Amino acid sequence: MNSPARPAVRPATISEHQAATRRLLGWGAALATLWILVPLYFLLINAFSAPSAVSAFPKPLVPQGDLGSLRYLLTHAGVLPALANSLLVALMTMVGAIALGAPAGYALARYEFAGKGAFRMLIMLTRAFPLPLLALPLTVLFIRVGLDDTLFGLALVHTMLALPFAVLITYSLFCGVPVELEEAACVFGCDRWQAFRRAVLPLAAPGLAASAVFAFVISWNEVFAAAVLTIQNRTLTAFLLQSLDTSPMHLKFAGAALLVLPAAVFMFLIRKQLFAMWGISNR
Repeated sequence: MNSPARPAVRPATISEHQAATRRLLGWGAALATLWILVPLYFLLINAFSAPSAVSAFPKPLVPQGDLGSLRYLLTHAGVLPALANSLLVALMTMVGAIALGAPAGYALARYEFAGKGAFRMLIMLTRAFPLPLLALPLTVLFIRVGLDDTLFGLALVHTMLALPFAVLITYSLFCGVPVELEEAACVFGCDRWQAFRRAVLPLAAPGLAASAVFAFVISWNEVFAAAVLTIQNRTLTAFLLQSLDTSPMHLKFAGAALLVLPAAVFMFLIRKQLFAMWGISNR
């Protein structure tokens, strides 16, 4: 018995559906872009305008180029050392997260062992503990071992915060690199380390750069541990939180711009690696 023939789908219907999907994706991308750019736009408008223009309305379409607020903030005692502390802690966090997370992600991707699923779950559960709950034990421990009010101690805490993301990102990354490439390299005379360095690492470099960006941003934006564990060697976020609490609004905008711009410059410098992770050409 012949089954009834299904009605053919008209090409026009398919093209209309694809066009509607593209329009929906375009509107979604535009809204997501505006969600990010509009706050940054008003931040830059207020940070690079005269103090009298911060509370004025309507706002100018372009920044006035007034650097008075930012210049005053940079000349304030303690701001530049705090900025240097933030950069140093973020770089140490980035290196530590990659140095510890990449081997763990590689082991999860390449080896089978008892408790592998539970280990992955435990890595995720480390983010379930709120940092304020751990603040007092960490402070007591750091005082006992001599790491209180040190940049290295703060970098250790930030590394532990960034480590779950580094492990999971690199795990997914190494899962996408065929193991046959390493086996072929070993056939041609490479040992395990040489096979990893020559066959896997070039393909994994964009993903490692993305993991490094996550670690850098997590450390750069973190404020609670920096405020609790440091007194003299504060990072920029903790210093501004303490110093600008009762400051005028134009200085608060200048401080926010000082926090945003270094991270934006860092991401701009490594944009090629980030685009390469998603297969986007950037010449």
